[in-house]
Amino acid sequence: MFKGFREFIMKGNVVDMAVGVVVGVAFGNVVTAMVKGLITPFIGALGGTPDFSGLYFTINNSKFMVGDFINALISLS
Repeated sequence: MFKGFREFIMKGNVVDMAVGVVVGVAFGNVVTAMVKGLITPFIGALGGTPDFSGLYFTINNSKFMVGDFINALISLS
């Protein structure tokens, strides 16, 4: 029963994909740490607001969280 599964796992494509996922998660963590530790405080030093999550506007009692979008956009770059 496990012989077929083991052959499937040992194929190159599955191992390459697993390595890609691990590297992608690690890279995402590095980018997140860089944005939180370096870029956002630098923007805060220049503009006065290091965290944009509190920025929003309201239309008809609906909150539009513009600050969360700005934080995600900064994390993306």
